[in-house]
Amino acid sequence: MSKAFHWLLPHPLLTLLLAVVWTLLQNDVSAGMIVFGVILGVIIPFGTSIWWPDRPSGFRIGKMISYSFLVIWDIFVANVQVAWIVLTRPNDKLRPAWIEVPLDLRQPEAISVLAGTITLTPGTVSADLSDEGHSLLVHALDADDPDAVRDEIKDRYERRLKEIFV
Repeated sequence: MSKAFHWLLPHPLLTLLLAVVWTLLQNDVSAGMIVFGVILGVIIPFGTSIWWPDRPSGFRIGKMISYSFLVIWDIFVANVQVAWIVLTRPNDKLRPAWIEVPLDLRQPEAISVLAGTITLTPGTVSADLSDEGHSLLVHALDADDPDAVRDEIKDRYERRLKEIFV
């Protein structure tokens, strides 16, 4: 694409995402809301593009869509599990754990998506990223085996994110 296009729309997918999210948040799918969403979708990425010097070189939208469905399912399942834990287990029987997850991901966007995924899933929260960005500190509400939790995060989420952000 031309330089003029990249200058005007530095992040075309973000522009589209912002326009769709704006329209959905307004709960009014009208021409005016769509146009205003597109205007915001152009202005916000354009205004913030100076802070995005190294965009991901490759991004597989199809794999991201399937990843999103996986995360939504995991959030649903984790909500049920956490509700069951809260309702049936006394606090002194919980097994909270701090888990260090070594990262193979290097793109900041991919690491942010991983940290957000972990935090969005009830029962876990991303607490810290190492200075070098090589590991993520995660707190789990109830973990029989912290190593199994770490392995599940790496296999279920990080592996997929490595395929999405190429």
